[in-house]
Amino acid sequence: MPELPDIAAYIHALEPRILSQRLERVRLQSPFLLRTVQPPLADAEGSVVRELRRVGKRIAIGLENDLWLVLHLMIAGRLHWRPREAKLAGRNNLAAFDFATGSLVLTEAGAKRRASLHVVAGEEVLRSMDPGGIEIFSSNLDEFRAALQLENRTLKRALTDPRLISGVGNAYSDEILHAARLSPIALTHKLEPEEWERLFTATRDTLAL
Repeated sequence: MPELPDIAAYIHALEPRILSQRLERVRLQSPFLLRTVQPPLADAEGSVVRELRRVGKRIAIGLENDLWLVLHLMIAGRLHWRPREAKLAGRNNLAAFDFATGSLVLTEAGAKRRASLHVVAGEEVLRSMDPGGIEIFSSNLDEFRAALQLENRTLKRALTDPRLISGVGNAYSDEILHAARLSPIALTHKLEPEEWERLFTATRDTLAL
């Protein structure tokens, strides 16, 4: 599943391609991708992209009139920039977002379809999709420790809980714990101050890659 660095990389790559561009059309190959009914997806067509934002492990595309397209890639979802009006041949192609400069195509490998698209209106609804975990790069050591010590959990479970810390999943949590030289089954209420410092530094360094 794409995590904080991966989502940040996607947004960095998308900004020069779709920011300030008009979304001409959205083509859905899989009807199961769209998880909302109101506002209708058609309302997004013809709108200019005003902002790109990470919401937890989701990519939010902000359009005119405070409309948002929120993509959750899950485990096997990927985004590809292809020539304008690229064909959606093959079962892995789920949707295309067509711009004058090209098409953003969403694919998902595997038999199960877990990726999702939500169309939401307004900042309040968008914020409600955020599990609420702290942002590691805008938090200090004390805030980091307080968040992970809300419950006495193993470090692995605490790091991957989106309600505690935003954007960390299985893959990066393993890298973080390896860099911090800490066991994944160590308990958050048992760490020494020096171990918290190592964990905080390792988390920031790993997710900054």
